[in-house]
Amino acid sequence: MDFEWTDDQRRLRAGAIEFARVRLRDGMIARDRAGAFPRDLWDACADFGVQALVVPEAWGGTGQDLLSAVAVLEGLGYGGYDNGVIFSVVAHLASCAGPVAEFGTEAQRAEWLPRLASGASIGATAITEPDSGSSAFALTTVARRDGEGWVLDGSKTFVTNGPVADVFVIYARTGGAGLAGITGFLVPRGTPGLGIGAPIEKMGLRTSPMSPLYLEGCRVP
Repeated sequence: MDFEWTDDQRRLRAGAIEFARVRLRDGMIARDRAGAFPRDLWDACADFGVQALVVPEAWGGTGQDLLSAVAVLEGLGYGGYDNGVIFSVVAHLASCAGPVAEFGTEAQRAEWLPRLASGASIGATAITEPDSGSSAFALTTVARRDGEGWVLDGSKTFVTNGPVADVFVIYARTGGAGLAGITGFLVPRGTPGLGIGAPIEKMGLRTSPMSPLYLEGCRVP
């Protein structure tokens, strides 16, 4: 397998470096000290096309292949100082927009992918739990069938973008042990039974907000 950059990927990377140097450096120390999520820089990244990288063109994205997306993200990290906002963008892309594009229903894709690709909506994922950490196979959040829907109960922690996200991919146990017993659910902010905790203080990546989630009788289709 050839992992060398193509000329197009080199151009993408160079463009991302220049964008990050111009837009993601100024004021970074003050933002980091304040622990403030820079929505203006999030929007600037969206205008540059970052949040659209892995979303298919049919849903408003640019449908880049994985290595081209990596070229852009590497360029952002190389050219910019604010690794917090870059971390938030990558979490949005890799663990929310990507899974929705790959595994979501047609209705979910139609509703959410254009908004995720444009940056109008912010995505997050919730796997880590207070007792099981990031061991996904050990999670204890459960989802049970109830009529035509599901009801989720449990808690998550260290959810990147949690305080600002509009939609969450939440993993819960629906069956026995192992991978086959875990299902991902798309849960919009404001869904009854979904609680978003206070932001978690961090020593680094402070411009990337993080919080716990609480699920108490959270009903989804």
